[in-house]
Amino acid sequence: MAVPVPRQRDTPATESAQATPPAVAHATAPQASLTLLVIEDDPAGGLTVPEILDADRHRIRLRTARNLTEAARLLTQDVHCILLDLSLAGTPGGSGPGAGPGTAGAGTAVADQLAILREVLRIAPRHAVLVLTAEADAERAAEAVRVGAQDFLFRDELDGRLLSRAIRYAVERKRADIAQYKLAESKLRAQENARLERGLLPNPLLEGSDLRFAARYRPGRSRALLGGDFYDTVRTPDGTVHAMIGDVCGHGPDEAALGVELRIAWRALTLAGLCGDDLLSTLQEVLEVERPCEEIFATLCTVDISPDGRRAGLCLAGHPAPLISRPGRRAQLLPYENSGPALGLLPKARWPRRQVELGGAWSLMLYTDGLIEGRIGEGRERLGQDGMVEMINRHLDRGLSGEGLLEASVTEARRLNGGELTDDVAVVLLSRTDG
Repeated sequence: MAVPVPRQRDTPATESAQATPPAVAHATAPQASLTLLVIEDDPAGGLTVPEILDADRHRIRLRTARNLTEAARLLTQDVHCILLDLSLAGTPGGSGPGAGPGTAGAGTAVADQLAILREVLRIAPRHAVLVLTAEADAERAAEAVRVGAQDFLFRDELDGRLLSRAIRYAVERKRADIAQYKLAESKLRAQENARLERGLLPNPLLEGSDLRFAARYRPGRSRALLGGDFYDTVRTPDGTVHAMIGDVCGHGPDEAALGVELRIAWRALTLAGLCGDDLLSTLQEVLEVERPCEEIFATLCTVDISPDGRRAGLCLAGHPAPLISRPGRRAQLLPYENSGPALGLLPKARWPRRQVELGGAWSLMLYTDGLIEGRIGEGRERLGQDGMVEMINRHLDRGLSGEGLLEASVTEARRLNGGELTDDVAVVLLSRTDG
C-alpha cells in the first residue's frame, strides 16, 4: 500500500544555521557541526524546535521539511539525525489523508503514523531517527521504537538540553547499531564462506596411502572464494593414487563454477575406473555441455601413481608439466613432449598417457600457470617454468618441504610480482619417503 504523503504547501522548506557563539569560537578548531532534519507539517508552525547545542556548544544546524517529498530532497549525507513528528499524518490537526472528522478511528491513525515512520526509515536507513509525540501517546511512541526509531520525545517536555542529548545519543546508538550489523553480517559471511569452502574445495581421499598431501589455493579475483583453477586427489580400491590439477580460462564466477563441475566429474569418473585418454575425452564432453560459450576451454594435468609408489602415468591437456624432486638431486620438470591440447579446443583430440619412473623417495608438484606467469620486478619478464624450478630448488636447499615449501613458493612469487598475483594459483604436492 502506498504511504500517504501530506499535501505540500507553496512555502519552501526551510533550513536554519546559526554561527558558533563568539564565547566558544576560539575554544576549538572549526569542525562540521551536527545537522538535524525536522519533518513536521503544522501549517501554523506549532512545533517549535528550541535552540540546541552539541557537546562542544556549537549550535546544531536545522532543516525543516513538511512532507516526505521535501524530506527526501533535504536528506543529504551531512544530515546526522531526523526528528519526525508523528502527527504528520493520520491525526486531527495534521494534513494527511487520515486527518479530521470521519476518519476510520484511532487504529487507522496509528497505522498511518507508523507507515510514515517506516517510509522515513526506508529512505534513511543509515540515519538516526527520533520521533516526537504527545505524552498521552506513550504506547504509540514505544511502538515507534520497536519499528526502528532510536528514541522518542514528548512534545510537552521538549527543550534544548533534552533534545541535544537525545540527538547525540541517537546518533551514537545508530552508529553502534550499524557497526553491530556489519559485524554480524561479516561473521555470517565468514560462516557461509567456510561452508562453501568445505563443499567446493576438495577433501582428498587418501586413506590407506603412504603418500603425504599438501595444497595451496589463491583465487585471482578480489574477495572471491574460488577461481577457475581446480584440483583433486583420490585413491581407488586397487591402491592407485590419482591426482589432477586444472585451469579454466577466465577469472569470473562462471569459470569458477565450471572448474568445480569438472573436478566433481573427474572424481566420479576416476572412482568409476576411467583413466588417461578415456577420462579426458569424457571430461571434454562435460566441458562442452556445461561451458557458457564455445570460447571457454580448460587445461588439465593428471597423474596416476602405482600402488607401490614407484611409477606414474602422466597425461597433459595443454597444461604445464609437473615438477619432481628426489633426495640428493635437483628438482626438474617431468617430460612434456607429445602432450594433448586443452579440453574444449579440438572435438576429437587424443591425450597420450606417458609412463614415468618416480623412484623410491620423491616429491611431485602440480601447479597452475598463475604461479609462473607473475612478473619479475618492474619489467615485462615473467617468472616462467625455469624461474620456478630455480625458486623451488632454493627452497629445497633450505630444507623446506610439504606445506612450508608451498607457502614459501607462493609468497616468493607474489613478492617477485610486486604484489598480489592477478591469476588464480593452485599448487598440489604429493610426497613419498622410501621406507
